[in-house]
Amino acid sequence: MEDPKQLVYKDVASPVGLVIAIASNKGLVAIIWEGEDYKRTKLSVPVKDDKHPILIQTEKELNEYFNNKRTTFDIPLDFKGTEFQIRVWEALLKIPYGVTKTYGDLARILGDIKAVRAVGGALNKNPISIIVPCHRVVGISGNLVGFAGGLNNKSILLDLEQGFTMPSLF
Repeated sequence: MEDPKQLVYKDVASPVGLVIAIASNKGLVAIIWEGEDYKRTKLSVPVKDDKHPILIQTEKELNEYFNNKRTTFDIPLDFKGTEFQIRVWEALLKIPYGVTKTYGDLARILGDIKAVRAVGGALNKNPISIIVPCHRVVGISGNLVGFAGGLNNKSILLDLEQGFTMPSLF
């Protein structure tokens, strides 16, 4: 019998390199950058499953996003974090495609401008890169800061959302 708590993963090629999509039976749990230590997210070790329906849907929607055919995602999400982290990640989902916010903006949205550092800490732990768009959060000066996938990939994602053409994957 299959363990309902077992996480599964699938490698997904993208214009920002290989990403690893991780899911539970409830939803997408993480998108991890190639070479990233997924332990940052404090998830259990997943097993490979290229046929899991949530992972297939994730790959399809990411491909549509990178080909300028999708601005929002429909994948069910299964957040694994503290209550505060989940509130921050849910706030990220409300930042529209192509729009950036600062850490202070997010803290204000959450109702506590003094929570800027805590917001930054929660963003650092965001396990679902790209789909939960922490790349849309910039420093107060507008500079690109802090991103698990690296600032170059953050810039690529923001450029994509600003209407710049992505390099073809295929």
